[in-house]
Amino acid sequence: MFEQFGFETLTPQQASVIFAAILGLLFGAIGQHIQFCFRRGIVGEAHERKSARGVWFTTLATAVLGTQIAVNSGWIAFGDHRLFASNLPLGAIALGGLMFGAGMVLTRGCISRLTVLTGTGNTRALIVILVFAITAHATLKGVFAPIRTSIGAMTVDLGSTVSFGALPGGNLLWAALIAFGAISLTYKSGAKPSHLTLAALLGLLVPLGWVGTGFILFDEFDPIAMQSLSFTAPSADLLFWTIASTAIPAGFGTGLIGGVVIGAAITALIKGQFEWQSFEDTPQTLRYLSGAILMGIGGVLAGGCTVGAGLAGIPTLSFAAILALGFITIGAIAMRRLLAGGQSRTAHFAAE
Repeated sequence: MFEQFGFETLTPQQASVIFAAILGLLFGAIGQHIQFCFRRGIVGEAHERKSARGVWFTTLATAVLGTQIAVNSGWIAFGDHRLFASNLPLGAIALGGLMFGAGMVLTRGCISRLTVLTGTGNTRALIVILVFAITAHATLKGVFAPIRTSIGAMTVDLGSTVSFGALPGGNLLWAALIAFGAISLTYKSGAKPSHLTLAALLGLLVPLGWVGTGFILFDEFDPIAMQSLSFTAPSADLLFWTIASTAIPAGFGTGLIGGVVIGAAITALIKGQFEWQSFEDTPQTLRYLSGAILMGIGGVLAGGCTVGAGLAGIPTLSFAAILALGFITIGAIAMRRLLAGGQSRTAHFAAE
């Protein structure tokens, strides 16, 4: 398919970098404008929670429907994707999801939101991303890799039933049910109609990513991995490419992360939202760095972040992806309550 589009001067990998950069530009620009953030919708301030939840789940609904329409059209298939492994690493998903959820509360944003914030001049977010990328790479291929493989060895055999698509009714029925459930969470969310419209467009970037890498850029003689929006592996890839760019070529992740930062920066500059920000004190710094480490390890163990496992993973109908987002949610709620309890005790002692 790649050759039919006339990309004679580019290899599939080179084209994927440009394609990913375009996806990233759109994600960064829209994400900054609508303040796209899973954490805000789950454990954010009460006055913003419903609106943020409405935006996020509108995005998910369009991502699910768009992805499964592409599957039903025969453009892409997920049979060989890592999310469809018959041996479900339940221990790694559970632990990783809890760690990632706790970490994103400590840093006040998941890694996708922090990548967007980096483009607005937020150096706290930039430092978190660097620590996150180092930790994720160490978990994938470095000193933490033995821990990852040990935890990942604890699996549950699902046989051939690895997704909702394998259940009675098939892919389109379950996609419609998941999309309907997501849309129902947007009811009376209070989100601006313009934000919900942009959220729907943001969701379409997910199937565009899958189709772009798995169909349009497919070349049987020079294959690339089929992938879509994600931030864990791409952050690690960008870090490795930055360090050793003369030895390894840029990949999809490099273009995606770079595009997100630039897209967010353009929007922030246009709207007058660009502002240099840094850490306020030592406790805040330690909290953010702890959260970055938790997200780095957790994102790898869980198989992705709120975007990679959630926004892009759930549209595949994979059980692993849905479990990952579920444990991320539990981890975030637990950490939020833990922090709230600590603040209450501090205020109580201060009053005495």
